[in-house]
Amino acid sequence: MELKDKILRFIKDEIVFSIAMILAIISAFIVTPNKDYIGYIDFRTLALLLGLMLVVQGLKCCGLFDGMVSLIVKRVKSKRSLALMLVSLCFFSSMLITNDVALITFVPFTIMVLALVDDSRFSIYLIILETVAANLGSMFTPIGNPQNLYLYSITGMGISEFLKLMLPYTALSYVMLVLAVMLIDKKPFGVASDTLPKSKLNIRSLFVYVTLFVLCILTVLYVIDYRAMLVIVILVVLAMDRRLLLKADYILLLTFVAFFVFIGNMKNIPAISDFLAHLVSGREVYVSIAASQVVSNVPAAMLLSGFTTNLKGLIIGTNLGGLGTIIASMASLISYKFYCKISGSNQKMYMIRFTIVNLLFLGVLVVFYII
Repeated sequence: MELKDKILRFIKDEIVFSIAMILAIISAFIVTPNKDYIGYIDFRTLALLLGLMLVVQGLKCCGLFDGMVSLIVKRVKSKRSLALMLVSLCFFSSMLITNDVALITFVPFTIMVLALVDDSRFSIYLIILETVAANLGSMFTPIGNPQNLYLYSITGMGISEFLKLMLPYTALSYVMLVLAVMLIDKKPFGVASDTLPKSKLNIRSLFVYVTLFVLCILTVLYVIDYRAMLVIVILVVLAMDRRLLLKADYILLLTFVAFFVFIGNMKNIPAISDFLAHLVSGREVYVSIAASQVVSNVPAAMLLSGFTTNLKGLIIGTNLGGLGTIIASMASLISYKFYCKISGSNQKMYMIRFTIVNLLFLGVLVVFYII
């Protein structure tokens, strides 16, 4: 019974991975496994994801994020300035360290600081804004989230072209976030020094991991071969702190592999391939937004990319589609799980406010796309 409970808990915690594996296995009964399966897998995307995961974990361990948070929050004078600081941190940092890492880094700290004011309404609103900020800031760069990295890799577009595509939506998103923060009162707010993260910055480690981060960026830009990058990152991590190898999200990598297999098999079934191609054609943005609400934006991007050549539409749609339901972006679940651990948390109220705020942001951005 204990093993059964563990399996059920794993399926519940990793629902997207579980669905991806089930779909891949079912599709394998329709399209018999063969050597073509290897061709389904985008190894460059997987290598970049793993490399970035390891490097970001290294940057966290060397004390960079804790030091940055402590430095900035010491300057906070009011609840509004606190919100603006934290929301901006999530928004801009997610462009480089991904939306999920930004939330894992800043939401726990936010909860710790907000315990000082004991204001549940403010806590819910700020955590929701941080989540929206991480999901919207991450859409600006190819490395901001997994679906961007994947779609960028298969489009072959240049970095400047990608940035120009997403700049209008990113700029409007930040303006909206600032306006949302302005709804918070200016009640004085101070943070006691003993509540701030205690972490000494390791300059030597920081230099090494920043160098590796630059290496990853050069790989994204096709300057360095992804295989060479991955080998270098793994060797350096082994030399610096091999425990970091255990902190990468291998479940996410396996989820990608499972979806690669499923999508590859679907493309080899004429009836399904033709139906999906007809459904998506000319409606890439709207279909990807809708699909993201049900299966989240990463699998939506992977699934729909096999049935359209308008990948720019998918980039816009899956990024905007990260808003909406709690599962539209899996990063949103990170904030929700952290919030649920707060003593006296009101999960129903969180979900209601989360949905309202997300739909408002999504509605404005969709209208902006239309006009």
